[in-house]
Amino acid sequence: LWLLFPSYPFLHVAMQAIRNFVPRAAPRAAAMLGTSVPSRSLNTDKKIVVVGGGQMGAGIVQISAQHGYTVTMVDRDQGLLEKGQQSIRKSLSKVLKKKVEADELDAKVDEIMARVNVSTDANAAAADAGLVIEAITENLEAKQGLFKGLDAVAPADCIFCSNTSSLPIADIASATSTSRQANFAGLHYFNPVPLMKLVEVVKADSTSDNTFNTLLAFVDATQKSGVKCKDTPGFVVNRLLVPYMMEAIRLYERGDASKEDIDTAMKFGAGYPMGPFVLLDYVGLDTCKFIMDGWREKFPGDPLFRESPLLNKLVAEGKFGVKSGEGFYKY
Repeated sequence: LWLLFPSYPFLHVAMQAIRNFVPRAAPRAAAMLGTSVPSRSLNTDKKIVVVGGGQMGAGIVQISAQHGYTVTMVDRDQGLLEKGQQSIRKSLSKVLKKKVEADELDAKVDEIMARVNVSTDANAAAADAGLVIEAITENLEAKQGLFKGLDAVAPADCIFCSNTSSLPIADIASATSTSRQANFAGLHYFNPVPLMKLVEVVKADSTSDNTFNTLLAFVDATQKSGVKCKDTPGFVVNRLLVPYMMEAIRLYERGDASKEDIDTAMKFGAGYPMGPFVLLDYVGLDTCKFIMDGWREKFPGDPLFRESPLLNKLVAEGKFGVKSGEGFYKY
């Protein structure tokens, strides 16, 4: 502004005042945001336990082991654990192919895999853990039951995290002791974990600043981009994404545009890599309905979360999207 309007000397004075103010204000702002509290370090000698041997859990295990952590992948299904180990090894080979010499690839993969253990007993695995990350089915009772059991056996300073994409962290943490709730937060990864940079680090009201900052440091140590978020429905990404997809369905239900034209409009008009109906089919129509049903139950008067008759119909017919062979499109 001062360059554009040199005849207004007060602008120069204002800009100088801002320059002087920012360095002094930044520490105070950081303190208000809870970022100035020093975190306890989650060193690589701390054991990490990931409960859930599916695609998401295996991905979290992989990126943790890649960056020096010893990890135990837990699942009640031994077959799923073996499949998870195979997928991690295969993924590591792809990731490291461009980073190490061909004759060193197998040795490097073996080195990382040596830090990956498996177990069918979550309680035994968590007995000496520094961090537990849950990546099981999106069911509140199941998550609460898991953490209630772990709370009784894990070290007092062990941090508990849920990878939930839609359930309130506070509701999951309520199954644990008051002291544990200070060490409870959300770590929401995105699929596929080895490729997606984003992690939403979710702070519930009971989460201590120490725990929150430790998790931010952990995310950074695994070379992911962490974004801070309060314990609000859907956190950041899904709070914006799911209502967007639902509004696309309503637009189609009203007959305002075809699903093909809506997809084309958002691809070429908004620059999105895919339209909302293709995205719905990839996410899973049952998953989207589950998320919306949960939000509507918690906030019954919010029109943003109202149900869709068409989505209900497709899910009732078993048309979940790509995974079932048909959703809004056939595959």
